[in-house]
Amino acid sequence: MRNWMWAALLIIPGVELFGFIWVSERIGAGSTILLIVLTSLIGIAMMQFEGRKVMQDTRREMQNGQVPGRKMLDGLCVFVGGMLLVIPGFITDIIGFTLLFPLTRPLYRIFLLKWLEKKLKEGKIRIHRRF
Repeated sequence: MRNWMWAALLIIPGVELFGFIWVSERIGAGSTILLIVLTSLIGIAMMQFEGRKVMQDTRREMQNGQVPGRKMLDGLCVFVGGMLLVIPGFITDIIGFTLLFPLTRPLYRIFLLKWLEKKLKEGKIRIHRRF
C-alpha cells in the first residue's frame, strides 16, 4: 500500500505538470490558468449541488427505514470528486467530474463495493452495531 502511495505522489504531479505545459502550448498560459480556476469553481458548485441531493436522498431512505448504504458511497464519491476538482490539474479534474456526475458515479461505486467486500472478508474492517 505504501509503495502505491509513493508512486502516486511522484507520478500524478508529473502528469499534471505535463498536462499544464501541453495545454498552455495550445491555448496560452493565461487561458490555461483561467481554465483551471473555472474548473475549480464549477467543481465547488457541483459538489454543493450533488452533496445536497445525496443528503436529501439519504434522509429520505433513513425515514423510510432503509439503510442508505448506496447513498453513503455516493456521498463519498461526491466529496472525493469535489476535492479533486479543487486541486489544480487536468487529470484530477477529469476524475473529479466523473465522480460528481451521477451517470458515471456508479462505476466508482462498483469498485468501492468490491473493495469493501474484500476488506470485510479479510477482517480489516469491522462493523459495530449500537442498540
